[in-house]
Amino acid sequence: MQKSNTPFRVLFASLIGTTIEFFDFYIYATAAVLVFPTLFFPSGDATTATLQSLATFALAFFARPIGSALFGHYGDRIGRKATLVAALMTMGVSTVCIGLLPTYESIGIVATILLCLCRFGQGIGLGGEWGGAVLLAIENAPEKKRAWYGMFPQLGAPIGFFFSTGVFLLLTHNLSEADFFSWGWRIPFVASALLVIVGLYVRLSLEETPAFKEAIKTEKRVAVPMLTVFTQHTRVMFLGAFLAIAAFVVFYLTTVFSLGWGTSKLGYTREDFLILQLYAVFALMLMICVSALVADRIGRRAMMIISGVAVFLFGLGFSSLLNSGSDLGVVIALSIGFGVMGLTYGPLGTALAEIYPTEVRYTGASLSFNLAGIIGASLTPAIASWLATHYGLSFVGYYIAVAGILTLLAAFALSKALAK
Repeated sequence: MQKSNTPFRVLFASLIGTTIEFFDFYIYATAAVLVFPTLFFPSGDATTATLQSLATFALAFFARPIGSALFGHYGDRIGRKATLVAALMTMGVSTVCIGLLPTYESIGIVATILLCLCRFGQGIGLGGEWGGAVLLAIENAPEKKRAWYGMFPQLGAPIGFFFSTGVFLLLTHNLSEADFFSWGWRIPFVASALLVIVGLYVRLSLEETPAFKEAIKTEKRVAVPMLTVFTQHTRVMFLGAFLAIAAFVVFYLTTVFSLGWGTSKLGYTREDFLILQLYAVFALMLMICVSALVADRIGRRAMMIISGVAVFLFGLGFSSLLNSGSDLGVVIALSIGFGVMGLTYGPLGTALAEIYPTEVRYTGASLSFNLAGIIGASLTPAIASWLATHYGLSFVGYYIAVAGILTLLAAFALSKALAK
């Protein structure tokens, strides 16, 4: 097979991989709200079962830094291409296995344990996927289009969400409740194997990135990239995590938490609310593209500052928007949420990659991104549910606003590292 890093091949390879990875990740997120509380946890209080299910959802975020360290090590030592293939395989196998698991009714607590192990595998795979896909894009990018190239892996998030939600929507529409809970929910997990095959084919057709080839040529590679990151780039690593925190908080509150709130408190069926989310996710796609274009003109730092302010303002109005009482109001709330998330997410990959030197870039960018996942996403749906139940929905909005402030402060603190 002839290997060539043409712009189309590079961008498609970075996009298809993250689309598959996020598709796999989001079908779990959707199932964690709609299916798993019933099938993988002891019968009893529905709220308790949902919180337990959301805890398994959180598990992958704690696995992601392990994936960052593992795949980042080999990505910085032996190359981006081989590591990306391995990360995709890890995620794909874990996802397919979830679709084949027996339920709690069949084998008891063992089913819950196996679900947790598969979810942990998903986290490890995604921990290695995102950083490599971003580097594949930006290390092949022209100098003045780095944010634009780095935007393509980010589009995997809304596209993966669109297809995962669309699949669940089709299943719930065309299957009876009994069939959906018996076998229908398994289809997207098992079918993801076909997407993985496509992703592997595309990635195996690529060469190494020019930046990594140069690192080999100049002998800049380090023996243990993670150790170098922790000892020489500690401040940058944590600031990078806080730079990304608003994107995680807004996304998982707009998707996972809002789905649970809409179906339990606002009176929507899961099908109706999923449709509203599908309409709104186009705002995320649009704003990812817009923010990347703007970031190439005004700089990544300025764009991240703007996005932090936007997230803060959205948080202040979150409660009023989501509880508006009409379909239009809910769509507007979700669209604004997805839109401000797109503002911060579009240039984020490029921004995190630029704060690290080539020899530790895979490890460093991945660790920052996935540490942000732990802080900003792992427990966010559960915390938001607790806040909304005990203090009201407005406190969920304040939670979002704090995340916007943290991203804003991190952008200021990283002013010397981020491209002007």
